[in-house]
Amino acid sequence: MTSSDERPSKFRHRLMWLAALVVMLFGAYSAVWFYVAGRVSSEADKAVASLKDKGIEAGCANLTVSGYPLRFAISCDNLAYEDDARNVAASAGSFNFVAELIRPLSPAAELRGPLRTSVPGMAPLWIDWDNLQVNAKLSWPLPRSISLQAESLSGQTDPADDTDPVSLFSAGTAAGELRPDGQDIGYVGSFTDLEIDADAIGGRVLPPLDGSGDATLKNGVALMKTQARSLRGQAVGIHKLDLSSGTARITVSGPVSVDANGQVNADLTIKLQDPKAVAAILATAIPEQKSQIEQGFAGLALLGNEPSMPLKVVKGKVSLGFIPLGKIKPLD
Repeated sequence: MTSSDERPSKFRHRLMWLAALVVMLFGAYSAVWFYVAGRVSSEADKAVASLKDKGIEAGCANLTVSGYPLRFAISCDNLAYEDDARNVAASAGSFNFVAELIRPLSPAAELRGPLRTSVPGMAPLWIDWDNLQVNAKLSWPLPRSISLQAESLSGQTDPADDTDPVSLFSAGTAAGELRPDGQDIGYVGSFTDLEIDADAIGGRVLPPLDGSGDATLKNGVALMKTQARSLRGQAVGIHKLDLSSGTARITVSGPVSVDANGQVNADLTIKLQDPKAVAAILATAIPEQKSQIEQGFAGLALLGNEPSMPLKVVKGKVSLGFIPLGKIKPLD
């Protein structure tokens, strides 16, 4: 056999070994995929049974695992949770979770509305949307980011009797992202066309609003782990909070904290664009302070179309420069 005959033979031999290796790897991957799929179903059943032993009804109706071989998908027809002992209940529409083989650490989820909630001390709520997606970038020990985007978001009360529901708010779009920053948690978000029903804020009237925010929750990682339910003792650094309606715009930055008694304290800087338009909005929203607002903003208008001034909250008492704006009740 000549050397020219040996080369094709060696190539075929190596190709056969490569094909065998690919088959072995694919077989191992398939075994892992179906093992994980089975574990998802069994662990979900165990979790539901464990909650039921505690008097809590929870479910992911018709849980299905699919997507083999190029993705891993989990879906439910609807989600439900009910804790009679605590009088807490929540339900939502279909749920879909997908992790692609080529991007396993960047899963995405989609949830259909409406979300119906019932908790003590609050009217039952009905929150709905056209599209809601959650995306994550996973790492260890914490995810790099978790983001949420919603379209045509709205909320209303969900009476248990025959009374009519009360509209609370609607928004064209809403988005937010959480990301760890050392021991803190950073947040960036935005919304458009937010309309708040006057009945939801004590009869006060606000125009449609657009907004965006960039803030940091101090010691947020520990707070998430302990699932803190109180705002007392918490602090937030606002890098930029922007609210606008038409030509009126308010931009706020600075620290905010809540003391042990629930009193809000803040030392903020507020920048205005078109002070007269801002004054008109505030005077409508806070009619009891209308004359003071109009007088104060008349002076601000002399400083130009984009003045800035301190916004302070001292034990719940709010003032914009020398203009009193009211009082914030202690928070829980």
